[in-house]
Amino acid sequence: MNIDELANYLRLRKQTIYNWLYQKKISGFKVGGVWRFDKREIDAWLKSRKPEVKTKENNEKQ
Repeated sequence: MNIDELANYLRLRKQTIYNWLYQKKISGFKVGGVWRFDKREIDAWLKSRKPEVKTKENNEKQ
């Protein structure tokens, strides 16, 4: 997907994605001067950043 598609997918401004690329928070690659992103890698990155939801059961186990 390109940067416009990624911005729509993540519901973010394109500038945020450019900032994340510069900060190396996300990875992408350029093809003919156009940034491209692998949706599977983006989904894995999102999943890895997902905070653990605390439930009553989790709190009782601690």
